[in-house]
Amino acid sequence: MKSLPVVRASELDVVPPEERWLVEGLWGMGDVGILGGQPKSFKSFFALQVAVAVASGKPCLGRFQVPEAGCVLLFAAEDALHTVRYRLQGICTQVGVELKDLDLWVIVAPVVRLDRIEDCQALAHTVESLRPKLMILDPFVRLHTVDENASAAIAPLLAVLRALQRTHGCAILVVHHARKSGAPRAGQALRGSSEFHAWGDVTLFLKRVKQGVRLSVEQRAGPGIDGLLLKLHDGPYGPMLVITEDEGGGEQDDPVGDVDRVLAVLEGSKSPMTSRQIRAGCRMRMATLLAVLADLESCGRVVRVEGGWLGVSRKLDSGDGEPGKRKRETSGP
Repeated sequence: MKSLPVVRASELDVVPPEERWLVEGLWGMGDVGILGGQPKSFKSFFALQVAVAVASGKPCLGRFQVPEAGCVLLFAAEDALHTVRYRLQGICTQVGVELKDLDLWVIVAPVVRLDRIEDCQALAHTVESLRPKLMILDPFVRLHTVDENASAAIAPLLAVLRALQRTHGCAILVVHHARKSGAPRAGQALRGSSEFHAWGDVTLFLKRVKQGVRLSVEQRAGPGIDGLLLKLHDGPYGPMLVITEDEGGGEQDDPVGDVDRVLAVLEGSKSPMTSRQIRAGCRMRMATLLAVLADLESCGRVVRVEGGWLGVSRKLDSGDGEPGKRKRETSGP
């Protein structure tokens, strides 16, 4: 029987620090991962700006440096090709590059399915021919006909993409939708199987808030970003996402920060808190708060007792309430 190829650990390739990042702080060289968010959170716009940044070497969003420009391969399954051209042209004009000068390629096939062998072979051949530094697939739901909630169905499709990354060394960004409710971590808000979150080396998450959209970043082996406020700026050459300062005040809302603020408020209280009291301390919409509390309760990080809510650590320390005797708060939502 033929053995698998092996190499001594000390002989593995060494990647210099300057070659670690495809887009500094956002996406590692050769990483696979998800750009997630709910509908209308400008995921496709963001993906196109990443594409232009990598293909041109210009900073993404004007802040995140691209150490070295390279080839980008894009499949935009939900947008008309003339719309893709218009958006790319506008982004290029605003960052000061010519679209025709970029090593940026668009798959124009009407359909690509990762659950069809012939499509996987065609995609692999395309990647082998172009050798892109980055491949963007937007969105995942148009790349298959299987049940996204079934790990047994999703895992083989993600394995196809991981194999492309390992064989050809290209980074792969997949655009994917999120659930309607919140989750303790941005990656856990992705719709469907938990395989999506487990598969990615990095997860970018966009969520609409009152001031625009908030970007959060999770890295498998590096620091993330808790939240960066973006706005879609409709400039003279077309729309483009830009970083804007948080206006502060009012009700705040971001994918990861919501959870942190709720837990911080609960940990700061010696007694159960009603949802109204938590909301006053967190400054977020009641609907968002209730979704966060439900998710935290489901994963055992908060409990509902007589009089309101408690963080689990506070409950264990104080002895308030007893398992099996949790009651709804008396003051209502």
